[in-house]
Amino acid sequence: MNDESGEKPLACAQGIARSFMRGGAIVEALKPATITIRPKARAAVMGSSGSGKSTLLHLVAGIDTPTKGGICWPALGERDDLRPGKIAIAFQTPSLVPFLSVAENVALPMFVLGNAGEAHRAAIAALAIHGLEELAGKLPDELSGGQAQRVALARAMATGPRLLLADEPTGQLDQETARATMIALIAWAEAAECALVVATHDEGVAQRFDEIWRMEHGRLTGPTRDGQ
Repeated sequence: MNDESGEKPLACAQGIARSFMRGGAIVEALKPATITIRPKARAAVMGSSGSGKSTLLHLVAGIDTPTKGGICWPALGERDDLRPGKIAIAFQTPSLVPFLSVAENVALPMFVLGNAGEAHRAAIAALAIHGLEELAGKLPDELSGGQAQRVALARAMATGPRLLLADEPTGQLDQETARATMIALIAWAEAAECALVVATHDEGVAQRFDEIWRMEHGRLTGPTRDGQ
């Protein structure tokens, strides 16, 4: 299951699907999809709200399990070993712990991994990538929605994961801040040799990635390369 370079894929999904019961009816959030995420991948999942992007990312992260098909992580190990060290995810919805400071929120995964000695340094370094270090002592309710979104992204970066999944990371940002955030994120991923998969509804964001996967009504198509 190695790629052409001899490296094992980070994630392989074969015919994964996810359905839910809602109001007595079955809703297909994700129709059967087959994907491979390779080391240092740069992929955007493009689609409108409700198209299934978040469901796909949650399955890849091992947070959720498919109702059909199978997924494995050849280069990363078993599901229980994935997070927070090997796979990190920045959620679309608010995810900061309200009674922890910004720096403590970003450092939290490091404590979970048992790296308390490096936690604060890593947190400040991750915040600095997005120019947020001055917010280190603030509480989440003192932040704007866009600031909180970027802090959550910094938290995902802090552990130096092999794969980072970001769900609409620019959804609450103005155009200029969104551009700067994506430039910083992609540059960090290159330096960290981290694969990056971003779910977005913004075509401008998607065009920054090597591959674009498109989601519509739960169906995944692609990838296309360089937006073609």
